[in-house]
Formats: sequence, structure tokens, C-alpha cells
Amino acid sequence: MKISVIFGTRPEIIKLSPVIRALKEEKLNFFIIHTNQHYNENMDEIFLKELALPKAKYNLNIGSGTHGNMTGRMLIEVEKIFFKEKPDLLIVQGDTNTVLAVSLAASKLGIKIAHVEAGLRSYTKIPEEINRILTDRISDFLFAPTEKQNKILQREGIEKEKIFVVGNTIVDAVIQNSKLASATPTPPSGGGSATSLQPKKFLLATAHREENVDNKTNLENILKAIEKSAKKHNLKAIYPIHPRTEKRIKEFKIKKPKNIKFIEPVGYLDMLLLMKNAKVILTDSGGIQEEACILHTPCVTMREATERPETVEVGGNIIAGTETEKIVKSVDKILTKKINWHTAAPLSGGAESPYSSPFGKGNSGKSIVEILKKSIT
Repeated sequence: MKISVIFGTRPEIIKLSPVIRALKEEKLNFFIIHTNQHYNENMDEIFLKELALPKAKYNLNIGSGTHGNMTGRMLIEVEKIFFKEKPDLLIVQGDTNTVLAVSLAASKLGIKIAHVEAGLRSYTKIPEEINRILTDRISDFLFAPTEKQNKILQREGIEKEKIFVVGNTIVDAVIQNSKLASATPTPPSGGGSATSLQPKKFLLATAHREENVDNKTNLENILKAIEKSAKKHNLKAIYPIHPRTEKRIKEFKIKKPKNIKFIEPVGYLDMLLLMKNAKVILTDSGGIQEEACILHTPCVTMREATERPETVEVGGNIIAGTETEKIVKSVDKILTKKINWHTAAPLSGGAESPYSSPFGKGNSGKSIVEILKKSIT
């Protein structure tokens, strides 16, 4: 069996890292393709180095562009590699343009597809939702994080024999790397721009989704909400800013609030430490919603819906939308409510685990590889 593992963004690298490690442990024949969908050489090198992952055999250097342009270029380039390498199986994760493009190419060539983190739905018409649904429809192995996604997939007509509930690989990644991250004596400096951060004395913010940062009103509202929430709760506001967001702020001529400390994007271990030590997290990232829940840090999601409803159900996340006052009120609420993190879900390690969450015990990567090995070899 020859396996191709493909990613295009840093969240995909993180969530596929436990799978790649399990493939290495089992000494299976695999190679990596990086589409470079969101490519920053320094950021990607940091992630791959920190996670001790092998370098990609192929880099497609796709970069940014319209959805159609990116998807089409990736389809063309990855098809050439598939013809050359002739893999038996493709492993993808999540909901990016990379996932849809390479899965389409594989499907047309008769290559089996394993979709990690299958079945997530926000029931909105955002591009990520389209990518999820279409990839699930053509996948041969659908690895669902929880029973919730299993039920969604079966309602949509996916054969139950194709679906495997394995937890979420983000738990593996958090557990495997938290000890290493905690060895750092103080929260990261972000290149010297965010020094002297005391645990639980700062608010951590991130926003990068198209519907937020490409919309001037939404972006202004989010920045105002971060500023107001930090002032109201006497917290420092730390914002590791995504290049896309920085670009839009300049294009829209938005004045950055002075009490928000904008820092360069940080490595994964540094980000783990920031999330663990934050008093509250404001984000539009699906992955950070999960990580906040696993690390037991209260989270406010600046979107109208989430494909991670489990985080809301355990009480650790509030969906606030993008209006400034709603975000501020949600921060007030999440900081005053009592969250019983250990009521978290049947897949978790139980109340004795510091990482009890709805997303599993931290063995998802191994489970995925064991299932694939039994099914295909």
C-alpha cells in the first residue's frame, strides 16, 4: 500500500501530525504533498520543525487566489503527481480548498480517500462547508470526531460501513505537545513584542476567516469588541495577526486599537502556551475552539454558527456573531459562568484527565492508521 498525505495550511499540518507519526511507527509507505495553499516559509518551517515531521516530497506553491483559481491549479498539479506516484490511498483533513481539490483528483483516478474530521456541519453557505460536504460524499473512509458527526453523515445517506468514530486528532496534538510547550518558563514573547504576560491576565484574539476579515464592517466590529472586552475586564489583548488580516486592515484603512498588542504569527508550541494561559479566547477559528475546550480555556466564537457544537454543549464556548456589543456581552457571560469541563463526553479520558473534552482520549491518530491498515493492506 502506498499512501499520500496532503495538507495545505498550518491547521492541517497540526491535525495530521498524529496520523503521520502513527504511519511512521507502523513503517507504512507514505509520502507528503504540501499544496502551500496558505504559504509562509518561516511559519511553515517553524511548524514542521516543532512537530518533528518529515518534509514534504512535493511542494505545489499554490499560494493565494480566488477559490476557483486555487482549486483548479491544485487539481492540475496534484493529478500529475498521482500519475507519477500511483498512490493507493489519499489522507486529507478538514475543510480547505486543498482537501476538496486533491480529493476530486483522487476520486477521478480511483484512489481511495480517507477524510479525517468528517461530518462537521455549520449549516451555512461558507466555502469551508461546501468543501466538507463534497469531500464527505466522495470519501471511502470517513473519520468522524464524535457520534454527532456519525449521525449527521448517516442522515445524509453515507453508508455506515464507511464511517468510523475515532475522536479528533487535535486532542493527540495538544497532549503530545503541551508538556513540551509548558517547559517554556513564561508565555511566548512573539518576537519580543508581547513580553511579561502573566497567566490569566490577558485576552487572546484571532480572526482570519474570509467572511470576517474580507468584510470591513465585520473586521471593524471584531477589533472594537476585542478592545472593549480587554478594557472592561482589565486584561491585556494579544493578537497574533494572520497575514491576510493584516493586509485587509491596511486595505480598509482601519485604525488599529492602541490597547491591542498585534504580534507576528507564532509557532504551534507558543500558540498552545498562549491558549493555555489566556483568561479568555476570542476567535473565528474552528481548530482554536476545539483546542480551547481541550485546554479548558473559555472561548467566544466570532461567527454566526459553528461546526463544533460540542464546545458549546459543555459550556466552554459561546457563539457571539460579529456585532461588537454581542461579542462583548458574550465575553462577560463566559467569564462569569461556571464551566464544568469534566462533564465532557463519552470519548474523553474521564474527570481524572486534565484534557477531558468531547473529542477523545488522544489516540485518534493511531486508531485511524490501524483501521486503514486492516482495511487496505
